[in-house]
Amino acid sequence: MVGLATVFGAGGGTSSYREIEDTDVIVLWGSNARVAHPIFFHHVLTGIRKGAKLFVVDPRRTESARWADRWLGLHVGSDIALAHAIGREIIAAGLHNRAFVEGSTTGFDDYRAAVEPWTLEHAEAVTGVPADAIRELAHAFALADRAQMCWTLGITEHHNGVDNVLSLINLNLLCGHVGRYAAGINPLRGQNNVQGGGDMGAIPNKLPGFQDILDDAARHKFDTAWNCTIPAHHGWHLTQMFEAMERNELRALYVIGENPAQSEADSGHAIHILEGLEHMVVQDIFMTRTAQLADVVLPATAAWCETEGTVTNSERRVQRIRKALDPPGDARDDAAIIIDLAHRLGHPEWSYPDAESIWNELRSLSPMHTGMSYQRLADLGGIQWPCPSNDTLEPSYLHGRLWAEDPADRGRRAPFSPVPWAGPVDQITAEFPIRLTTGRRLDSYNTGVQTGAIASPMRQGETLDLNPDDAMRLGIDDGDMVRITSRRGSIEAPARFDAHLRPGLAFMTFHFPDEIDVNVLTIEANDPKSGTAEFKASAIRVDKIMSRVPSPVAGT
Repeated sequence: MVGLATVFGAGGGTSSYREIEDTDVIVLWGSNARVAHPIFFHHVLTGIRKGAKLFVVDPRRTESARWADRWLGLHVGSDIALAHAIGREIIAAGLHNRAFVEGSTTGFDDYRAAVEPWTLEHAEAVTGVPADAIRELAHAFALADRAQMCWTLGITEHHNGVDNVLSLINLNLLCGHVGRYAAGINPLRGQNNVQGGGDMGAIPNKLPGFQDILDDAARHKFDTAWNCTIPAHHGWHLTQMFEAMERNELRALYVIGENPAQSEADSGHAIHILEGLEHMVVQDIFMTRTAQLADVVLPATAAWCETEGTVTNSERRVQRIRKALDPPGDARDDAAIIIDLAHRLGHPEWSYPDAESIWNELRSLSPMHTGMSYQRLADLGGIQWPCPSNDTLEPSYLHGRLWAEDPADRGRRAPFSPVPWAGPVDQITAEFPIRLTTGRRLDSYNTGVQTGAIASPMRQGETLDLNPDDAMRLGIDDGDMVRITSRRGSIEAPARFDAHLRPGLAFMTFHFPDEIDVNVLTIEANDPKSGTAEFKASAIRVDKIMSRVPSPVAGT
């Protein structure tokens, strides 16, 4: 959200899912959408069937790459270098959209100077991507009438994740692929309603509707509505909160629907910090590892079937959710718990009879949501923001004003961002010679709190996926138990051969932390702009500890 908000003022993808079906070129960068976003990928497949070219940029030859016209297998952490080389090639070949760049952007000269050193040959040496593949993507993206750039955690979970995002946005600005139907920039959110959380102000520098907390007029509006005084400064993001806990400046924590004891990088260190709190409250639907550390646990309802409200997906579409089941035991609706707590803390004025009244208050304060009444959401099956009026709908794509014929109507110009490239913090050495990257598998979800709660024949457990040549060099057979060690700790897991992994690269997920806690290995190095840790680039070594035990032969 930070990168998009920096350039465009709001942290939302610029296009709808449907538009991916009508574009000419699709770039999936750091996104295995076939596995992590399968509903969205159906739209990608429709676009391919209608003639769109697909480029997949990823260190792994993922399931998504099976449908690609070209897979660009880059070294982990070299995304900015590759993006700069693509930008340089577009400029050198005279393929950039000069009219759009001159009329709707700023900072082009600085950007051109920043990418100038990144020749195709230099980029190939740094990224591992062949020069001809870089050229092919650059020309296809620039020559397309409409192109879509999509990314997910493979771009953002780095120590320079925001800069990664900005480097991709630069390419869209360079070619004018924003502000028009089927031409856009789209982050695919990591979990359900991540977009909605940001829209509601669950970001340390924004009020609901992405209104800047440093804006006096915005703060005054909320001060009046809420009968309070909102401090005119940014809050802490999660990484800063952990740093404050370690300094003993933050001594109490209220955790809602999050499992930082298992989702934070260097989880052993994170647990140690959480254990040192004076007081921790956890409000969740399951007894997570974080909840097990809490002083008080408040059982909440499952958002998708036991409560009323709204969710917002990656295409900024707000949709109603309706209660289908009564919650078990003492579980209560999240809003009811928070309102009850406010009353007990001396604020009886918190009075919301139902979810719709809370939503209507939000609509009165957030212009981008004003026209989204419950009735309209039901009638239309969901509405994309912005929707500032009760009787109109905005286009499905954002920032169309950038194409206004009259320069006075274009509004704020979009700035280029000449960001620097820097490789992963956790360096590969003789002691730690293998790069571990992390991701997701189709059958499970995040830290396994939900998908791990039930037995499933699809749930196979965690493995360390290795290139077969690396495994043979290490004397490891498929299925052997191995010890994986980083500079922060060690875990054990069975090895699994994956010929789609490039030599020197290994892969694991976070889905089974109760059995194999991968975040024991990951590094705390984080992006100072977003607070996101570098989950995608740890240096490890792998040692065989036990040969695979053959399965019994049936009938013996």
